[in-house]
Amino acid sequence: MATSNKTASLGGHGEAVTRRDFLYVATAATGAVGAVAAAWPLINNMNPAADTLALASIEVPLKGIEVGQSVTVKWRGKPVFIRRRTADEISKAQAADKADMPDPETDAQRVQKGHEEWLILVGVCTHLGCVPQGQQVGSDRGEYGGWFCPCHGSQYDTSGRIRKGPAPKNLVVPEYTFEPNDIVKIG
Repeated sequence: MATSNKTASLGGHGEAVTRRDFLYVATAATGAVGAVAAAWPLINNMNPAADTLALASIEVPLKGIEVGQSVTVKWRGKPVFIRRRTADEISKAQAADKADMPDPETDAQRVQKGHEEWLILVGVCTHLGCVPQGQQVGSDRGEYGGWFCPCHGSQYDTSGRIRKGPAPKNLVVPEYTFEPNDIVKIG
C-alpha cells in the first residue's frame, strides 16, 4: 500500500503542504526558540549588577546639618561634599559671579533655586583627582573660604568654583533633587 506525502490542500491554490514542509517549519521554530533561550543569559548578563544599581543614587537626610556645617558622603566611590552655607558664604559667592575665573559659572548655576543655602559638589579636585580640604572645622579653606587642595595649591570659593591654582574646572555639581522630609537624592 502506498502512502501519500500530501496532507492538506492550501485553500484551492493548487499547492499542497507536505509532512516534510511541516517538519521544516517546526524544526526552524524550535531552533529559533532555542537560540533565544541560549542568548538570553548572555544578554541579561550585560545589565548592571545590583550593587552598581544601588550606587546609582543615594538619599541623604539633611535634618541635623546646621548652617555653616559640611558633611561628606560617598556616592559611586567618590566623596560628595554637602555644605549648608551661611548667608555670608552665599553673598560672597554671588558677589564673585563677575570675577575673572578659569571656568566661569554663576552661583545660581551651581545651586538650585529656592535651595541656595545647600551646595552639593563631588569632592574631587579637577586637577589630579585629590580630595580638597575644607570640610572639617579648622581645616584650610584657602583665600576664598571654600576648599583648598594642598597637593598643587588649587583654591575653590564658597560655590566650588576654581579661583586660583592649576585646576582647570570647577568642582563638579552632581545631579540631585530635593525630596520631601528634608532628604536630598543624589544621582
